[in-house]
Amino acid sequence: MLSGVAGFASFFFSLLAFLYITDLDGQIVASIVAGMFCLMVAYIASERPNGQSARALTALGDRLLAVEQGDFTSPTPRIVRDSLPKLAAAVDGLFAEVRSSIENAHALGMYDPVTSLPNRLHFRSEADKMIGTAPEGVMSAMLFVDLDRFKSVNDSLGHARGDQLLIMVANRLRVVVTAEICDTSDRRPLLARLAGDEFTILIPRISSAADAERVARRIALAIGEPFELHGHSIDIGASVGVAINPDHGNSIETLMRAADIAMYRAKEAGGSQYCLFSAALAAEHQVKVDTEIALREAVQRGEFVLALQPQLSLVTGEITGAEALLRWNHPREGLRQPNSFIPIAESTGIIAEIGEWVIVEAATMLADWQRDGVARRLAFNVSPRQLDRADFFPMLRAAFAARNVPLSLIELEFTESAAMECSEAVLKEIAALRDDGATIAIDDFGTGYSNIARLRAMPLDRVKLDPSLIADIHESEQARVVVQAVIQLVKGVGAEIVAEAVEHVAQADILRAMGCDTVQGFIFAHPMYEDDYLAWVRNAEAGDRSFA
Repeated sequence: MLSGVAGFASFFFSLLAFLYITDLDGQIVASIVAGMFCLMVAYIASERPNGQSARALTALGDRLLAVEQGDFTSPTPRIVRDSLPKLAAAVDGLFAEVRSSIENAHALGMYDPVTSLPNRLHFRSEADKMIGTAPEGVMSAMLFVDLDRFKSVNDSLGHARGDQLLIMVANRLRVVVTAEICDTSDRRPLLARLAGDEFTILIPRISSAADAERVARRIALAIGEPFELHGHSIDIGASVGVAINPDHGNSIETLMRAADIAMYRAKEAGGSQYCLFSAALAAEHQVKVDTEIALREAVQRGEFVLALQPQLSLVTGEITGAEALLRWNHPREGLRQPNSFIPIAESTGIIAEIGEWVIVEAATMLADWQRDGVARRLAFNVSPRQLDRADFFPMLRAAFAARNVPLSLIELEFTESAAMECSEAVLKEIAALRDDGATIAIDDFGTGYSNIARLRAMPLDRVKLDPSLIADIHESEQARVVVQAVIQLVKGVGAEIVAEAVEHVAQADILRAMGCDTVQGFIFAHPMYEDDYLAWVRNAEAGDRSFA
C-alpha cells in the first residue's frame, strides 16, 4: 500500500513542480494542491483508515498548502515521518527535486545561454543593488559595448559561427576587466550580455572618470584585434560608451541611457573607439529626439518640398535632366537643408517614409510634365533603409504605373556603400528596373569602399563623383591625377561620369578635358522649385544660356 502512496505522491509532486516552475497563479496552484491532497486522503483512508493516519494526513495537508507561500524547504511534519515514513521520505525527496528544478530554472532565466554571462534581467537587478548600497560619494562607471560589424559575420558565416564569436568576445572582455580592475569585494565589476551584440559593464568603484576611460580604451583595443574563427580572420571592432555615477545619473536607467548615447557617438565617429558621456552629448541627443518626433509629424503634415537642380551635358551643353533634392519646410525654423535632418532620418528609419513621399511626389511631377509636353529625366536618391523593405520595388513601380509615367524618365541614385553591399536579390530588382528603362546611378562615388568586380557586374549607367574629389582640381595637380584615374576606371566599366557641386569655370573646363559627361552645380544653376525650374529650362532652350 505504501509503495502505491509513494507512487501517487511522486506523480503529485512532479505535477506540483511543473505548476510552480511555469509560474501559474498562486490561487490556481493552491486549488490543484487542495484537490490532489483530497484524492491522496481518500486513497490512503481507503487503505488504512485509523486516527493516527488521519492526523498525519492533516499535518501533511497543512504542509502541502504552505507551498502557496513558496515554502519548499520545511521538512514533512514529525507525525508523518513517524506514521508514514516511506511517504515522508518520498515527500522530502520530491521537495528536494522541486527545489533543484526551481534553482535551475532560475539560473537559466538569469544567465545568457551563449556566453554564460549574466543576462539583462540579472544585470539590472544586481547593478541596481550595487548602486543602491554604495556609500555616499563613491563614483561608479557604466560601460556600454556594441560590436561594430557583427551582423556581417552572422550573414556570411551563419548564426552558429556568430555565437562562437560572441563567446570569444565575452572571453576577451573578461580578460580586460580582470586585468584592469582590482577584484576586491567593493570593486568587483559586473559584466553582462544584454542582447544580440551588446554587452555592458558596471564598475562599482572608481577614483575618477579616467579609470573608466582606461578600461573603455582597453576594451576597444582588445575587440579591435582580429578573431581567428575556423580559418577566417574576423575584424569586427567595438564602440564603447562610458557614463559616470553620479555625474551622469544615479540610477540604472539614467546611466544605461547615458552610456548608450555615448556609445552611438563613438560608432558615428567610425567605431573601434570609446566616448565619455557629456552635457553636450545630452543636448545633442535631445535635439535628435526632437527632430525625430518632428520628422514623423512632417511626413503627415506634408512639410517636405523638392528642389530641382539641372544637369547639363559637357559635350553638347544640353539639359539632360535634373536631380530632385529634398527640403524640409519646418513650421518654426523655416527651410532646413538635408544635412540637418537626413542623417537622423536614416538612423531612425523614418527615411523610408520620407523616401516613399519623394517617389510619389516625383511620379506626380513627371506626370504633370508629360501632360504639358515636357519630357525630362528626374533623378532622386534611394536610401539603404528603403532597400531593406520587401515592398520597396513593388511600391516604386506602382507609383509610376498609376500615373502612366514610363520608367525611362527616372534615375535612381544609390550610395556607393549601398551599391556594394546590397544582396543579389536587390541587384536583380535593380537590373529589372534598368531593363524596363530606368537609369541607375551610384551617388557620392569616392567616399566609400568599391569592389571593382561588383562595379563591373552591377546594372549601372552613371557614376556621380563625390564633391570632395573635384573641390580643388583647378588648384591641385594631385587632385587632378586622382579624378582622372577615377574617370578612367568608371569609363572602363561602361558608365557615364557626372560631377556635382561644380562651382568654378576652371573646374568645368578641366572635367570636360578629362572626359566627364555631365555636370551640375552652382556655376550653372542653383536648386530651384518646380515652376522656376520649368521657366529656367524654357529660357535655356530658347537660347538664353548664361552658362554656355
